Amino acid sequence: MPDEAATLRLGEALVAGAANGLVLHLKGELGSGKTSLARGLIQGLGHTGRVKSPTYTLLEPYSLLRLNLYHFDFYRFKDRSEWLSSGFREYFNPESLCIVEWPERAGDLLAPPDLEIQLQYDALARTATPGARSERGAAWLATALSRWRSSLA
Repeated sequence: MPDEAATLRLGEALVAGAANGLVLHLKGELGSGKTSLARGLIQGLGHTGRVKSPTYTLLEPYSLLRLNLYHFDFYRFKDRSEWLSSGFREYFNPESLCIVEWPERAGDLLAPPDLEIQLQYDALARTATPGARSERGAAWLATALSRWRSSLA
């Protein structure tokens, strides 16, 4: 995954299999591509407006054709108690698809995701290491990887 365009394409590949009730965690340092990946997914689902990082707002909601998508960024959490007082727990339900940047800032209070993607950036390229954490996450990942591979052909 050499650049931002490839990161966006990976996000677009995640459209395949995306469904309400799923949770995606995006991990990685600043500049590793978490928001770019989320942008690819959100735009791939049909959002035509701007997709910005919710670093300051903590949450950006998107009502898409078939999904209620919530994009979280917990970078500004100083400790896990902020998750408890945020009121965000209610968004993690069967009627919502949640994308979480910096999930580790909520500590062990955040339930395990269905799919987790670790992003890294070095001077040469970005890399993404996906991992399914549930059966639904495994199905989502398999579908997305199939779409990703066909986009490279």
